[in-house]
Amino acid sequence: MNFQKIFVPVAGVAAIVLGYRFYGWAGVAAVAGGLVMWVLLHFSRMMQVLKRAANRPIGYVDSAVMLNAKLKPGMTLLHVVAMTRALGERLSPKDEQPEIFRWADAGESRVTCTFVGGKLAHHELFRPAPDAAPPAP
Repeated sequence: MNFQKIFVPVAGVAAIVLGYRFYGWAGVAAVAGGLVMWVLLHFSRMMQVLKRAANRPIGYVDSAVMLNAKLKPGMTLLHVVAMTRALGERLSPKDEQPEIFRWADAGESRVTCTFVGGKLAHHELFRPAPDAAPPAP
């Protein structure tokens, strides 16, 4: 179960209650202002990431090998989109878990990422085999 979906709202309500308990209505106003600022910061970051990703082709990354080296289990989809500056090509059906996305580079190397609950669970790099050996001198 994702405790973050429960913990964050409960912590917000608890902070408002504590603000009222110690400082009255001024405490409620201060805590509520801080919570609104926190929500606006996250919203602003999300919009900036999506604005950058809108100007790139879907599923394209400059270097799939470098992306593979930077990926770590537990990263959010938003963090991966921020790193690639492009939306991933969806390989799984919409609204089904796990979500599978792929990013490819110009050399046809690909990174396939599996997200469970919005967090990176597994990633795999595919590199094409070289076509022919270099010519002998």
